Amino acid sequence: AIPTPPQELTTVRVQDPRVHNEGSWNSYVDYKIFLHTNSKAFTAKTSCVRRRYREFAWLRRQLQKNAGLVPVPELPGKSGFFVGSSDEFIERRRQGLQQFLER
Repeated sequence: AIPTPPQELTTVRVQDPRVHNEGSWNSYVDYKIFLHTNSKAFTAKTSCVRRRYREFAWLRRQLQKNAGLVPVPELPGKSGFFVGSSDEFIERRRQGLQQFLER
């Protein structure tokens, strides 16, 4: 029997939110994005970076420019004002950002 090649798999996790400059007017949260893959298209099988919400918004705009008729997933809503002490808001956003990357 001919062995079947292993299925390519990529997992992404958005985790470890960190508040920077808490209590100041320029406070923000960034998230650790961890990627693991067995795809031959990637030279590194794991990678890890920290990104802010606005960098996800930039990525979405770039995808929209090149997507044609393919719908680009939505991002979780942006708060009208930053709620730095709201753990619940940060966790909802983390979950939404992970769903965006998975899609």
